[in-house]
Amino acid sequence: LVARKSFVLLKNDNHALPLRREWRKLALIGPLAKSKRDLDGSWVPEADTTLITSVYDGLGQRLGRQTQLSYAKGCDVQGESRAGFAQAVAAAQNADAVVLTVGETWDMSGEAKSRTDLHLPGVQEELFRALKATGKPVIVVVFGGRPLIFNTIADQADAIVMAWWPGAEGGHALADVLSGDYNPAGRLPSTFPRAVGQIPIAYNQQYSTGRPVTKPGDTRYKSAYIDAPNTPRYAFGYGLSYTTFAYADLKISRPQLTAAETVQVQFTLTNVGPVAGEEVAQLYLRDPVASLVRPLKELKDFQKVLLKPGESKVLTFTVTKDKLSFYNQQLAWVAEPGEFQLMVGAAADDIRLSGKVELLP
Repeated sequence: LVARKSFVLLKNDNHALPLRREWRKLALIGPLAKSKRDLDGSWVPEADTTLITSVYDGLGQRLGRQTQLSYAKGCDVQGESRAGFAQAVAAAQNADAVVLTVGETWDMSGEAKSRTDLHLPGVQEELFRALKATGKPVIVVVFGGRPLIFNTIADQADAIVMAWWPGAEGGHALADVLSGDYNPAGRLPSTFPRAVGQIPIAYNQQYSTGRPVTKPGDTRYKSAYIDAPNTPRYAFGYGLSYTTFAYADLKISRPQLTAAETVQVQFTLTNVGPVAGEEVAQLYLRDPVASLVRPLKELKDFQKVLLKPGESKVLTFTVTKDKLSFYNQQLAWVAEPGEFQLMVGAAADDIRLSGKVELLP
């Protein structure tokens, strides 16, 4: 299914996912657990809900009779009512683990749907705190059409899946991921801030100007916040897997190139975890000195690779003049001679290997 390929695993402490076999009683809680219309998102003017599988239906069909699935709404997406909290907490207390669905309704994002506050609407994070206080593992599934802010959940949830608007098969797709039948490999296409005051915070809109923070904690008289880190909550390109990957043996085919030549950036990617999975290896470049100030890094290439446990593969990125180019002050597409930094990693903030190459005049 396409839907499950879009899911991004944001957190998975203590291997809370996939759902453990010993969890025989599961509580599905939240305002979007039984929703159908919301799963189709805002770009479907007239959704046929008879064709949409909810999270409750998809998970219930997957778990079967072996696991008891209970449900409580808890609260609405919007509004201040906490009348459903007690029932939700009781369901959590009687379960081995909790799956909590939160986010936006389908008509809160899309064309002409801007928001000044990107926090989860209503009392959804308050509901999470009440469920977390039971001591049961809480796995959170977030639905929405934009980056959202959910700092309490990000700090305290056992696992988090960003499900976006997964469409008619969303319930089945989510069941595949939560059960472990599909290992998530989605990556964030945008940056998730910690606070709206950080915006704009796109990874490629950061420059080495003014007095940038170069060391964590060293913020005195620097371009930094006094009440939050400069870093985003989740960076561009970020996403976890049920397995882990190692990057090694960076090889750059030549230290210099002319405009007519190319450079091969080669490295070995290894699945060092227990299950098969897909990694999205990413190539970033930086032009430290140019006629115009350039970003600290720019994504120039990526490869998605499926590896079995213990399997290794040599990957190669090709760097051409075009990948070193930008629009100058005259709006000409040019590559200026000089040194370029090459960075290979798993996300914009997770660089594993780095090197340099020089473009000759």
